[in-house]
Amino acid sequence: MKSILGVVAALALGAAAAVAQSVDEEIAERIAPVGETCMKGEECAAAVAAAPAAGGGARSGEEVYKGSCFSCHGTGAAGAPKMGDAAAWGPRIDKGIDTLYTHAINGFNAMPPKGLCMDCSEDEVKAAVDYMVEGSK
Repeated sequence: MKSILGVVAALALGAAAAVAQSVDEEIAERIAPVGETCMKGEECAAAVAAAPAAGGGARSGEEVYKGSCFSCHGTGAAGAPKMGDAAAWGPRIDKGIDTLYTHAINGFNAMPPKGLCMDCSEDEVKAAVDYMVEGSK
């Protein structure tokens, strides 16, 4: 009888330990971060930068404008020149297209780099600048 109780106690202890470990694993899974942070210069950042745009091809300037630029350049938020406002765009255009590209890619005054379109390539940002310039002359 003692040996049977000993076996039952050992089994109960083993089951309790397994349940405790299972609960710990479930908790760890629930509180795990959703993704990883990847900093510029790390190997993982190169993979992100090389990833193609959604749909496989580069987005047009109009698509980038409508998806990212419109929120400021369509409303004038934070002093952004509104698309179509030749008076606001004139002095900027006079500085040259390369200056506009540099400001759009790196940020300028209240405008953050790439206008916060972090999945936009530099060519897509340039296409958006070209689209806004053409529509603002």
